[in-house]
Amino acid sequence: MKRLPKSMRKFIRREKARIRREILNVKEQEKLINELYKKFLAI
Repeated sequence: MKRLPKSMRKFIRREKARIRREILNVKEQEKLINELYKKFLAI
């Protein structure tokens, strides 16, 4: 698997933090984080 550019890694890290802050349900958090990765790894 190739490594993502630094800017994308930074964006993903911030989005994960936002998801964890705003969504209290752990299952919902996992679902949204997985969708986030799918969106970037499909490129």
